[in-house]
Amino acid sequence: MNTAITLSNLLSNQVPLAITDKSQFKQGKYVYSFGNGKAEGNTGMRAILGGKGTGLAEMSALGLPVPPGFTITTEVCTLFSKQGGNYPPGLETDVAKSLTMVEKLTGARFGNAHRPLLVSVRSGARASMPGMMDTVLNLGLNDHTVRGLATQSGDPRFAYDSYRRFIQMFGDVVMGVDHHHFEDILDKHKKVCGLSLDTELTAQDWQDIICEYKLKIHEQTGRDFPQDPRMQLWDAIAAVFRSWTNARAVTYRRLHNIPNNWGTAVNVQAMVFGNMGDDSATGVAFTRDPATGENALYGEYLVNAQGEDVVAGIRTPQQLTVAGRLAHRSKLPAMEEVMPEVFQELNAVRHNLEKHYGDMQDIEFTVQRGKLYMLQTRVGKRTASAALKIACDMVDEGVINEDQAIMRVDPGSLNQLLHPTLDPKAERQIIARGLPASPGAASGHIVFSADEAERLSHAGEKAILCRAETSPEDIHGMHAAVGIVTTRGGMTSHAAVVARGMGRPCVAGASEISIDYKASTLSVRGLVLKEGDLVTLDGGTGEVMSGFVPTIEPELSEDFSRLMGWADARRKLGVLVNADTPGDCRKALEFGAEGIGLCRTEHMFFEAGRIIAVREMILANSEEGRRKALAKVLPMQRHDFAEIFRIMHGLPVTIRLLDPPLHEFLPHGEAEMNEVADAAGVSVELVRERVIKVREVNPMLGHRGCRLGITYPEIYEMQTRAIIEAAAIVAKETGVNVEVEIMIPFVAMESELRIVKEHVDSVAKDVLMDEGKNVHYVVGTMIELPRAALNAGKIARQAHFFSFGTNDLTQTTFGLSRDDAGSFLPTYENRGIVQGDPFVHLDVEGVGELMRIAVERGRKTRPDLKLCLCGEHGGDSASVKFCHELGLDCVSCSPYRVPIARLSAAQAALSISP
Repeated sequence: MNTAITLSNLLSNQVPLAITDKSQFKQGKYVYSFGNGKAEGNTGMRAILGGKGTGLAEMSALGLPVPPGFTITTEVCTLFSKQGGNYPPGLETDVAKSLTMVEKLTGARFGNAHRPLLVSVRSGARASMPGMMDTVLNLGLNDHTVRGLATQSGDPRFAYDSYRRFIQMFGDVVMGVDHHHFEDILDKHKKVCGLSLDTELTAQDWQDIICEYKLKIHEQTGRDFPQDPRMQLWDAIAAVFRSWTNARAVTYRRLHNIPNNWGTAVNVQAMVFGNMGDDSATGVAFTRDPATGENALYGEYLVNAQGEDVVAGIRTPQQLTVAGRLAHRSKLPAMEEVMPEVFQELNAVRHNLEKHYGDMQDIEFTVQRGKLYMLQTRVGKRTASAALKIACDMVDEGVINEDQAIMRVDPGSLNQLLHPTLDPKAERQIIARGLPASPGAASGHIVFSADEAERLSHAGEKAILCRAETSPEDIHGMHAAVGIVTTRGGMTSHAAVVARGMGRPCVAGASEISIDYKASTLSVRGLVLKEGDLVTLDGGTGEVMSGFVPTIEPELSEDFSRLMGWADARRKLGVLVNADTPGDCRKALEFGAEGIGLCRTEHMFFEAGRIIAVREMILANSEEGRRKALAKVLPMQRHDFAEIFRIMHGLPVTIRLLDPPLHEFLPHGEAEMNEVADAAGVSVELVRERVIKVREVNPMLGHRGCRLGITYPEIYEMQTRAIIEAAAIVAKETGVNVEVEIMIPFVAMESELRIVKEHVDSVAKDVLMDEGKNVHYVVGTMIELPRAALNAGKIARQAHFFSFGTNDLTQTTFGLSRDDAGSFLPTYENRGIVQGDPFVHLDVEGVGELMRIAVERGRKTRPDLKLCLCGEHGGDSASVKFCHELGLDCVSCSPYRVPIARLSAAQAALSISP
């Protein structure tokens, strides 16, 4: 009888490996080998081999020096999860065959006491998730093989250093012993010996520490550290598969829109050692500068170290190039100086990989006794400014064409270019300097934990996360914070890489700063700052400042203009802006908006002098009272609309008539009620009585939109008059034809739209007769209710345009409140019920299907019907692509997302075109 491989028996280290019943699994190839200039996989197999696996396969096939190994596919991860920790049949045999191949290529034997083969076990999802999943190095060491490694290498210190690293990593990742237990033992031993660096410890020191590590594991788990390399391997594979569902990986996928059902591959590869002495090293490099895009080898390395030392920030890394050393004012020699031959080989690899992939690469390497080995290549994460420069430079270099350049830049990353930076004229008190790990500037309150950063963010405050070093467990706080400071680590540390990917400014390796977590203080040269104190950081210069420093608006580069010009030439969708103020309109035009797709008139009323008149109107109990209040609002509205028309200078402007859930305007508290009472000339008791009467149980589905226009037609009468009068004034002033689109909101039935439209047309006709000026306007509606989408054919009889209000359409389709759903939507995402927040990424199957119906039925009635999307989805790349597929005419989004929409629309056109 077969015994299933389960999570519990893998961790017990006591039961033999066995395979569950074959009928549970689909037969397939689950293991792909690479090495010696050959590979079974390739880049086209990324979905099953993951990014790391395809990179290793491609580099092997290119003839680069890659240690041999094999990749277990993402399909096994999916099966492992679905079957409760069981593996598919045939996997054990495939792994054994591939392991034998590695043994032949290396001349070592797995578990052999004299010439042991050691392997690394690493994750590798199809999308890069740096630091989010688990890794085990030096696997295969035990009390016997470590002696063989010592003899083989001729360096007992190296062998026992490797063994303690393995125990520490395996104990943490596989056996669940928190890493701080091992760090405490190591720190205590160094303190007793009077040493500060790990490299100063002897072989005997490491043997003593290993004994303590084993005792701690037994104390924490009740089990001995496993000595069987075979069980070590399967335990580690299981741990990597399990890490796909750990909290930090789930959070990272949610933040970066990576599907939960993709799974991770596992890469098992022969170990090479960067900790074999001063002629050995490990490092991370980028084929171009990931911060600026400069075409030069960029990165860091550590002599006599393993890869985890670089990304963990335990030791200060050295620069690869002399130029890098000088730029960072480092006194440590560059690789170019101390290992010139290896450096030249690495530089050749850089050019080889860029030529092969046609893109900037992020590579990991190890130097073992003067020989270079490549351990990973992947498309490198970069800042938005670097992405633009690299794309434009590669077009100029003939590496890629303009279409490829457009597809190279993540539209969402453009956010990094569009926000304020520190005012260079402002006074600043610089308290520390570190590495400029991720550009941008931010001010906020100091916090020392990820949880506190998240708490402060939820409270509406800005947090600067300050840590000695970040770890993957900090991912939620890094996302919540507006900036990150670390006292250790380099440009390729966890904090630096993740911050750049998120677009957060980051200063890394600010070694002058000392953090006391217990006291919640930050100290630097006698200055002590407490949690909650304000600091400012500049991720472009590496400076940390005390207090708040003002900012200025950014200047967009020539590369930005070039890329957006290419994008505009290819996109089919128009890009409009959701703008309610003159400032928003001006900013949108700077960013390339082609008109206003949504002007929310209710947003114009929140200023101090206006809200009172609107409240007076809402609370009036007669038409006479409402008209009296509306007479105060009319000149305000006319002035605002005229200013917007002037700024837009003939571009189309879509104005949505009043659509407030009334509770947003009701007075709260005695002071506001007294204010309304004085303005209206009535008693506060009457105001209080009207507030109670007007208040609704569910205002989002209450007396709003066209329902207001029908029950209180004088409201839309005032707004129509203000719009047409303003348009006539501006047309007369400028001689420019003003394009006005008046939008009726929250329509569910054709009859509603017909009644309101007739009244709008009547008022507009009267105004135009009085003004003696012909202003072109059309009337349309928002499609934000399922009934409206289903009856779009009838509604199109009255409407000249549809604007999909996908915020409300999502609410009414799902029966969700966007204000309250955040309390449970993360659970839905984590459990795979939804793949993402439907208020961020358009729900294609539900909301999208209603849109598809509305498009088909609306255009059947009115073939020239203009179609636009004006919800928040208008600035989301995936949603823009869907709008392109539907054949919409345009999308509309907030001003700072206009460039995102422009680039997304171009990418949609390029990806869908035949």
